Order: sequence, then C-alpha cells, then structure tokens
Amino acid sequence: MKYICAASIPLALLASLTVLAGPMQSGAASAAPEDFLGGLRKSIEGYLGKPYTWGATGSKTFDCSGFVWRVMFENGVLFKRTTARKLSMSLRKPEAGRSWEFGNIIFFNNCKHCGIVKDSTSFYHAASTMGTTESSLGPYWRSRLDGVRCFPRENIQ
Repeated sequence: MKYICAASIPLALLASLTVLAGPMQSGAASAAPEDFLGGLRKSIEGYLGKPYTWGATGSKTFDCSGFVWRVMFENGVLFKRTTARKLSMSLRKPEAGRSWEFGNIIFFNNCKHCGIVKDSTSFYHAASTMGTTESSLGPYWRSRLDGVRCFPRENIQ
C-alpha cells in the first residue's frame, strides 16, 4: 500500500472531527456495532444508482466525499463536510488487520477520491461516470490506492 496522504493529523482538522449521535438517527453512535453497521448498509443501499454531481452531498446527487459524509451523517457520525484529502488527514489509520472492515474510508488518486470499504474486494463510492456504485478493488483501483482510514471505533461501538 502506498504512503497515505499525510504523515500527521493537523490539530485544526482533528478538531473539526466529532463523532456524536446525529439528528437523523439519535443514539446511533452509542448503539451496538451491528446496529451501526446495519444502518450504514441501509443508507448505502438507499443511495446506490444516484447520479454524480461535483460538490453534491445528496440526497439526489453526490460527489465522492459528499456520499461518504451523507452516509456517515445519517448514522450519527458527524464531521465537517470537506474534500477527500482533508478527510484523509483527519482520520486515523485502522489497527493492524482491520483495514478492510466494512465502514472504513478508502482513498485513491493522491487522496482526490474516496469511498466506503465493503470488504477486501470491493467498496462503495460516487464515480463521476457512474454515480453512486459498488466497485471491485481490482487492478485499476488497487494501482491508485493511497490507503484506508477509520473513524474512532470506541466512539461508535
């Protein structure tokens, strides 16, 4: 895996990341992990097939970081809506062996594109040519992979 976009987490970006129970599903952050992950799946499935629009955060159109933001927001993970690059700098690396867990955030193309990990073979994202979709982590995407980041698990489990 290539070097992830930033060596350290700037304090200003870290301060903008907050994991709380959100207004869409109160209590989601304190719910059991299965409930949280089930909510993520439901949100993702509800948005698959929506068109791509640069800068959009849903619910009818998305860009890549807007898709990630919307899915997380609806499940009680609140953070400032930002670019994929800034999001990568505000999140931590997953623990060893946990990179490919569902719900982690995956980054590509020098942190200019992001999505949500489904498993070790696929991810969800908003592609400029296809809209919100599930894609295989085949040679095309693996050659562009920058890394995987995660939200603090202790705050959502």
